[in-house]
Amino acid sequence: MKHLLIAAALALLAASPARAWSNHALATYRAFEQMPEVTQAPAVTAEPLEDFLAAQAQPIAALLDAQDAWAHAHIEHYPPLPAALRFDPAVAQQGPQALRRAFLMALRVSPESRLALYLQPDPWGPDPSAEPMPHDAVSALPLREKDGERHRFVRLRAGAKVAPLAVLASASDEPDYGMDVNLWDDSPSGWGPRFAFGKLPFGNPALDFATQAPFHMGYWHESAIIYAAAGFLKRTYPRLRLHQYRTLSALAFRTGHPYWGWRFAGLALHYAQDLTQPYHASLAPRFSAARLIGIQLLAALGMPGRKDDMVVLLSNRHFVLERYESQMIQASARARQPGPLEQALHDTRGDAGYGAWSDTTLRDTIGGEAHEAGEAVTAQLLASVPSGYVDDPGFDFGVHAGGIDLMAEVAQRGPQAKPTLEASIATLMRHFGAHSRNLLRLILSEAQATPR
Repeated sequence: MKHLLIAAALALLAASPARAWSNHALATYRAFEQMPEVTQAPAVTAEPLEDFLAAQAQPIAALLDAQDAWAHAHIEHYPPLPAALRFDPAVAQQGPQALRRAFLMALRVSPESRLALYLQPDPWGPDPSAEPMPHDAVSALPLREKDGERHRFVRLRAGAKVAPLAVLASASDEPDYGMDVNLWDDSPSGWGPRFAFGKLPFGNPALDFATQAPFHMGYWHESAIIYAAAGFLKRTYPRLRLHQYRTLSALAFRTGHPYWGWRFAGLALHYAQDLTQPYHASLAPRFSAARLIGIQLLAALGMPGRKDDMVVLLSNRHFVLERYESQMIQASARARQPGPLEQALHDTRGDAGYGAWSDTTLRDTIGGEAHEAGEAVTAQLLASVPSGYVDDPGFDFGVHAGGIDLMAEVAQRGPQAKPTLEASIATLMRHFGAHSRNLLRLILSEAQATPR
C-alpha cells in the first residue's frame, strides 16, 4: 500500500512541462547551416503527404510492420500495435483522406495532426514573401500566448522548390504541435483507447498538452529506489517516435520522395533534441531519492505542502531554462550577431566523439548525458536567475513568462551571472547540435543502403 501511495504522488511530480526547447526550428537552422550534406543538397519539391502515401503504400505498410516488431524487441513496456490499426495499402482506393487517417492511426499519433505544407522561416534569412499561414492550420494545439513565444508560419505550395534546410528545421519543431497528445486510454479523445498505450503513466489526462510528455521524456537513469516505487516512469516512448520517423525518412529518400525524407528526418530530430534538456531526462534534479520519497510520503499522509512546492519549483526551473535559451537565440537573430548559442550549435568538434549511432544512443548516451547535467544546470539557475523565478514555490513562472525579460534581469545580477549561465546553456546546445547532426548522418547513410 505504501508503494502505491508513493507512486501516486510521483505521478503528479512527473507532470512537468512537456516541451524541452521552446522552438526547435530556430536552433536546428543554426546546427545545420554549415553542414555540407544539408546546405549542398539540391532543392526538393514540396509534396502533400497523401501523394507520398499513395505512391508508396505497399513499402510503407511493410515498414510499419517492421517498426512494430523492432519496438517489441527493443522498448521496455511496449504495447504492440493493435491488429485493427495495421496499415492496409488497399485503403488507398478509398481516397486520400482515408489513406491519411489510416497512416496516422497506424503510427499511433493524433489523427488531427496537420502535417501541412508550411515552413517556419529562418529569422536570419530575408523576409519571406510567401503567404502567412495561421497557427491552427499548422498546429492542432491552441496558441499559448502566455508563454511569450510566437511562431511564424508561411504556406508552402505543392510543387514548389524548397531548400532542405528549411524543411528539416521547420519539421524539427512539429511534434510539439499536437501529434502526441491524447493518445491514452483515459484521454478525452475518440482515438486514445484504440491505440492501446494504456492509461497516461504520469501527468494530468485532462490537460491535452501534458499528455504528450511520455513521448518526449525519458526517465531512464533514476535510482532503483525510485523505480521500485514508480516503475511506470519507464513507460516513455521517445525511442519509438525517433525510430518511426528515422526509418520513414530513409524510406522516403530511397523511393524518390526527398521532401518527405527531409520532413521525417526533422520529426526524428525533435526527440533526440528533447532529450538533451536535463528536465526531460531527470525526474527531479537536486532532489535526492531519499528526500524525494520522504516528500511523497508526507503527501500520502495528508501533508502535500512540500510536494506541491517541489512540483512548482521543478516546473519553474524547466520553464526558465527553455525561456532563457529562446530569448538568447532570438536576440542574436534580431541583432544578426552570433552569440554563445550560435557558436555552440556550429561546433562540430565533438560530433565524432560520441561514436556510431545505435538503437540505444537516445537512452544511454543522450539521456544519460542530460541526466548527469541536471544537477549542475539547476545549480547554475539558482545562482544566476532571480530567486523568485526558480526558488519560490509561490510564483508560477509559466503564467507570467510572456512579460518577463530574463536576459535583462539576469544581467543585473552581477558581472558573472549572465556569461556563466549562458555558457551552461551553450554546453547543452553543443550537445543538441552534435546529436542532431549524428542522427541525420545515420539517416542519410541508411537512405543509401539497399533495403533488406
